[in-house]
Amino acid sequence: MSTATKNHIGRKISRIRELRGMKQEALATALGISQQAVSSIENSENIEDKKLQDIATALGVTAEAIKNFTEEAIFNNINNFHDNSIQNNFNPIEKVVELYERLLQAEKDKVAYLEKLVNNKH
Repeated sequence: MSTATKNHIGRKISRIRELRGMKQEALATALGISQQAVSSIENSENIEDKKLQDIATALGVTAEAIKNFTEEAIFNNINNFHDNSIQNNFNPIEKVVELYERLLQAEKDKVAYLEKLVNNKH
């Protein structure tokens, strides 16, 4: 990650959103703004704290996690996880199932949230 990206909050938001498998439209819906507004946020170098907190909540992370996000940290965490798992007789199938269940629940929560929004508009 370049030095410019390290301090560019919008790019960090974009990368976290992508890593979460979320499209701009979904983030926009969660924030109650347009997709174009999300695009503008992701092109902004700085964002006010309240808006950053709202975005962090929508992404399921903390505002600090966004501020401190780096690609290097992600890779270090993955490598450390992999190294520790080998040493601890890690069962990857159990972890995959656990991750799948958490992702499935997150998707169900998103659907319920979006259904609630749609029902409130009618």
